[in-house]
Amino acid sequence: MAANKKLLILPGDGIGPEVMGQVQLVIDWMDKRRAVTFDVETGLVGGAAIDAEGSPLADATMEKASNADAVLLGAVGGPKWDELPFEQKPERGLLRLRKEMELYANLRPALVFDALVEASTLKPEVVKGLDIMIVRELTGGIYFGEPRGIEDLPDGQRRGINTQVYTTNEIRRVAAVAFELARKRGKRVTSCEKANVMESGVLWRQEVQKLHDESFQDVALSHMYADNAAMQLVRNPKQFDVIVTDNLFGDILSDEAAMLTGSLGMLPSASLGDPDKHGRRQALYEPVHGSAPDIAGQDLANPIASLLSFAMALRYTFDLAEDADLIEQAVQRVLAGGLRTADIMSPGAAKVSTVTMGQAILRQLDQMAA
Repeated sequence: MAANKKLLILPGDGIGPEVMGQVQLVIDWMDKRRAVTFDVETGLVGGAAIDAEGSPLADATMEKASNADAVLLGAVGGPKWDELPFEQKPERGLLRLRKEMELYANLRPALVFDALVEASTLKPEVVKGLDIMIVRELTGGIYFGEPRGIEDLPDGQRRGINTQVYTTNEIRRVAAVAFELARKRGKRVTSCEKANVMESGVLWRQEVQKLHDESFQDVALSHMYADNAAMQLVRNPKQFDVIVTDNLFGDILSDEAAMLTGSLGMLPSASLGDPDKHGRRQALYEPVHGSAPDIAGQDLANPIASLLSFAMALRYTFDLAEDADLIEQAVQRVLAGGLRTADIMSPGAAKVSTVTMGQAILRQLDQMAA
């Protein structure tokens, strides 16, 4: 089969290379057992790129990312590079990828596996069966708005300024992603903002409603203030299907939803751009967890979030839902069998390493594909 699916793997720093190594094994397995072949390149990002190439993302790597069908990223950053100037820090590599690939829609699922219900700090009946998708606008809002900065005032005080700003197009394009996702899920979208106190929130609510009325009337739409949404996530999270919100509120709500599941080590994410004339979207897939430098190189990291990020790539970039389902089901079965990495360890379970967890998932894939 022709290798026409282009993947760029950027392992990054800390535990990134370890968890992405397990993803590479699953990619190899798919080539052999599923006749799904990928043209895979690897590159450097973050601190690894700083050490080898002098910048957190080389121009050549950026070009490869732009030409790939999907980018798989491990993690960036670590204390080794903490003292570098802001513009030279490892995280600037990730931000450059997001900016130049125009990845404006961040998809953050919050899924509770049955075997990990007890890992959540909420009552089992509240989180059992939880399956939420949060769609966060990623390239606009208060993190990018102008004017911004810190200024000195005549009376000797200082003032910090950030500007919350959105345009019609920025709102409608991320809302469209949410509606399209909802069509493949529970056909329900909750749009979150602060229209009661913010003009940008008023515009957000108006434009999401207009888009719904024009093109997505088959999807149920509700509006909710972001602070109420935060409360409802811990009160009754299963009321939600797809949540769409801005950059700031999405940052907060997606982290809150992540902790409903019990471990950041379990959660994948996707960042998507606009479709081109062929329907192809630029896309970056990465685990939610960080580089965890305290356990790097010790074969302790949980590879599941990276494997589930690859499953998201199969689903959303390559339209290979059946293969994505295989990986997700293999993970579910391994967890149900009682294997745990340290971050999700529970009484009575068997504590295993990164490599052992990856091998167990491969064995499940073999059994399911037989």
